[in-house]
Amino acid sequence: MPQLDPQAKLLIEKAEAAGNPELYELDPPAARKLFLELSMAVAVDPIKVGSVVDQQIPGPTGQILLRFYQPLGVQENAPALIYFHGGGWVIGDLDSHDGICRWLCARSGCVLVSVDYRMAPEHKFPAPVDDCLAATHWVAANAVALGIDTTRLAVGGDSAGGNLAAVVAQQARDCGGPEIAYQLLIYPATDLTMAAPSHQELAEGYRLTKPLMEWFVNHYLNNYAERSNPKASPLLNADLNGLPPALVITAGFDPLRDEGVHYADKLAAAGVETAHVCYDGMIHGFFSMGGWLEKSREALDYAAERLGEALTKAKPL
Repeated sequence: MPQLDPQAKLLIEKAEAAGNPELYELDPPAARKLFLELSMAVAVDPIKVGSVVDQQIPGPTGQILLRFYQPLGVQENAPALIYFHGGGWVIGDLDSHDGICRWLCARSGCVLVSVDYRMAPEHKFPAPVDDCLAATHWVAANAVALGIDTTRLAVGGDSAGGNLAAVVAQQARDCGGPEIAYQLLIYPATDLTMAAPSHQELAEGYRLTKPLMEWFVNHYLNNYAERSNPKASPLLNADLNGLPPALVITAGFDPLRDEGVHYADKLAAAGVETAHVCYDGMIHGFFSMGGWLEKSREALDYAAERLGEALTKAKPL
């Protein structure tokens, strides 16, 4: 039986002792504010990249803010990762995930494009999907001007962002592009019916609780039936053939563990080149806790290395 990592255990104990309200007890604006404060307190120290530039682009119903991270010494025609932040489609933003994005950019050598998609409940499903798709199309269409190689374009994200990345990859396959070379899916939410055993096994005590997951999903979706929509639950798509190669990372003490494993297995069964790694002692969100958790930094390095290798391999001869 895997054991909870001692550093993760201490972090949980400190969080519980702090006496903050549960996120699901707050309204979304207050939850966003608290989540950002908590995220910054445990985030990895920002590491140096070549440049960070914000740019507005046209979206389905208005402007979408993108944050471009350029690695040091980047060459023209560079690989790129379009990144969708986590936070249950309700919380999280470009700043809460800045540390992750800097690390992945610097260590992989890829341009990283972080997407500030619209969030629920102000903008319910499928608005976040639509924004992430629009951002992906825009980056591909403007790749030459951005110094990005369209044959080496990846999508990725953590948690809800992993959900959005998986959906974008499916939609790109089904709707004529753009061509996606790789998926980086970090403890992705792939089945919003929450039927997997880990949702019951780990419902309390590990920060992402059953009430919090229900709060997220109920804010995101318009009705219960949408939980089974493949654009909300990519695991439930009957056809995973022809999707890009994927790295799926899960955590042993995460309610989303099993659905991440199931998605990796289903991708592999469909003939998709898939790698799955479970960090047995970790909790949900551990990539965002690099200031506290040694395993977080190890996992960030591993993900960045695999991303860089995959997009180097994708480069045409």
